[in-house]
Amino acid sequence: MDEQIFFKKLNNLYTSKDIFYFLSSLEVMSDTMASRALQRISEVEVDDNGLKNPALLENEVFRAICFQFEFESSKLSNTGLLNALQALIKLRIDPQSTLMTSLLSESEERLGRGQLTAENLCALGESLLELECPSCATLEQIVSHMRDRDIERWSPREIVMVYKILQVTAREGKQCQKLLNRLNSVTLHTVSQLSPNFASAILNSLVVLRQTRAVLLVTALCKHSVRHVPYFTDHELVNVLEAFLYFGQKLQIFTEALEKHVPRSVLTMHPQTVSKVMHYCCKKMILSKPIFDAVAEGFISNADGLTTDQIAAYIIPFGILNYLPPSASSLFRKLEAVLHTRLRHFQPHTLLNLLHSCVLVQRYPVNFLPKIFSPYFLQKLQAQPPGLNRVVMSQLTQLFLTVTLECPFYEGPKLLSKYQVKACPTPHSSPDVHLFKRVKTGLLYLLKKRIYFASEVSTPYFYIVDIEIKLDEEGFVLPAAQLEEVHKRIALCVDGQNRFCAHSHNLLGEEAIKQRHLQLLGYEVVQIPFFETEGLHNTRKMADYLHKKIFPSTYG
Repeated sequence: MDEQIFFKKLNNLYTSKDIFYFLSSLEVMSDTMASRALQRISEVEVDDNGLKNPALLENEVFRAICFQFEFESSKLSNTGLLNALQALIKLRIDPQSTLMTSLLSESEERLGRGQLTAENLCALGESLLELECPSCATLEQIVSHMRDRDIERWSPREIVMVYKILQVTAREGKQCQKLLNRLNSVTLHTVSQLSPNFASAILNSLVVLRQTRAVLLVTALCKHSVRHVPYFTDHELVNVLEAFLYFGQKLQIFTEALEKHVPRSVLTMHPQTVSKVMHYCCKKMILSKPIFDAVAEGFISNADGLTTDQIAAYIIPFGILNYLPPSASSLFRKLEAVLHTRLRHFQPHTLLNLLHSCVLVQRYPVNFLPKIFSPYFLQKLQAQPPGLNRVVMSQLTQLFLTVTLECPFYEGPKLLSKYQVKACPTPHSSPDVHLFKRVKTGLLYLLKKRIYFASEVSTPYFYIVDIEIKLDEEGFVLPAAQLEEVHKRIALCVDGQNRFCAHSHNLLGEEAIKQRHLQLLGYEVVQIPFFETEGLHNTRKMADYLHKKIFPSTYG
């Protein structure tokens, strides 16, 4: 049969049974036809979980083809040899078997003799990279042969393969920065030609190879990735998100692309991919309501099939970014049901992070706090990294403070005082330096003397107040150091952009709970958000603004 007709017929077959029936009807076929048949079998019979039907390896036609390849490997064309090798690796044939050993050694001999074309080198390199422990010497030999050709003329496929090979050789401690610099430079000019798969693979290589200086290439690849968001596989999208995080990239157009893609795909996406999207949003402080609303719906539908780590990854960002979706009641009802059935399966620190994120958005896990405050659970926390460090103890303290202030009906065990901290600044708790300075200057202008307000005041209740002003019973300002006759305490929360979600006026969860608790502790909380002060360009205007905010009854 003519090869092209053969290939056309083969591509219209979708089960190994049909392929074997078709092959058995032929009297003779070339090695390229036979190797393409093996490739087609691997395409239809292998998925993300491996080989669908292991029994096909015992099929007579399959065994006959493999027998020919094993004992006549030296007579095969380069294409037949390398296509067969690729297909058999994909079919999970044991690399130590005589069949695979024969094909691998024949390939390496031809490589050593310089008989392989650029396309052959690519095919061999891709095959070796699929093996668990590829030979670094052979991979280096492939790169060496490829460098004999002008690197400027390499195809995207060749570029991707060399990046992947350098990933493997770098793990063995081989330095190749000179080649990488050249490769990065050449790749920059081919970015627009890259498929979703190639763009994702190169970004992953740049992360693994720590190419933090390849700024132009990374930026170009990240921008190029935007158009491919709907077409990335789950694995490819995870690679891209990890690259955005590693290289500190943040593009509004990428967020917008995710906002279109995730709501459409959340029910079919792998939970690990959804977890990575939420992790990305959380790290970048991106409160994307379309993404969060879709993930909430996805959780309600699929929570029973998630791992404990995935459950935490879905839910924790809601607390950190201080957002309740429209389906909040169903979301937290589902979470409670899952916790009731699977509480003991959670790692201690994962469970603490999860429950702490719930109280940030006023969802109180009172049924589970007796376990958290139990000596046994606290010992488990201490035994596992990072142990009972100040961040962990501050979460425990805030949980305890929450049930004390917001859940007076809670009658379970209390948190022992040795596990409580007096104060623990969180990553975003420090006020914005420039805004803080402008507010203090305005207050000095308003109150005339510095003694009438104190800054960064530690309270007995865990929180640090940015600026505290004390008033007597008649509403007069008292010196900050005075302890007697204090009738009211005003807590000024100087909220710079670092305390809000990105490009948003939505307070982060840790700041929202602080202001809520200060009010419950008797403070009058006055928020000074950055977006209200941006137009106040002189001290007098700032003082006037502060007068109106802090003392509205005497303003004017």
